[in-house]
Amino acid sequence: MKIVHKGLVEYQPTFEAMKAFNAARDEHTEDELWVVEHPPVFTQGLAGKPEHLLIRDDIPVVQIDRGGQITYHGPGQLVIYTMINFKRRKTSVRNIFSTLEISIIATLAEYGIEAAADPKRPGVYVGERKIASLGLRIKDGSVYHGLALNVNMDLSPFTHINPCGYAGMEMTQIADFVQPCPTLDEVAQKLTAHLETQLTPKANN
Repeated sequence: MKIVHKGLVEYQPTFEAMKAFNAARDEHTEDELWVVEHPPVFTQGLAGKPEHLLIRDDIPVVQIDRGGQITYHGPGQLVIYTMINFKRRKTSVRNIFSTLEISIIATLAEYGIEAAADPKRPGVYVGERKIASLGLRIKDGSVYHGLALNVNMDLSPFTHINPCGYAGMEMTQIADFVQPCPTLDEVAQKLTAHLETQLTPKANN
């Protein structure tokens, strides 16, 4: 598994690069985790309903091909795109989803934050507040898109939408629980380590 640190990058070219990577890959292409941060952008999933965008402002809205509704990305949020061939790994998309949730929960536990997944809705929550969002696109036996973990960001744009289609959904972030807040790089190092552990094929006994 290759980890690629792309830094702060615009959303649209990154989205195009994900699609191109997935289209060009074959059964020998190494899986990759892309660690990124985006300038402010709303992304609207395939099932996205326009009414979930409550306030139109100068933040662009990009229509994309993952599942789910609208969400927000911005500076101070850690985004990891999971370019994974699940067919080759002989696993399921549900297992990939669980792996992402488990890895986020384990990362947050390192900072003393007790988080959990919710079987009724995707993502990771601290109490009732959402701290991480998940969304995947399945194509040709692989997945792309991935996870977004709120670290130390301006959360106010989330109030301009119904996050992931849930009206009144409150968001939270690591900075609400840990001061001084760890850097994005530090959190990325911990989270990618957990992802690598979780995604390493277990030896058959």
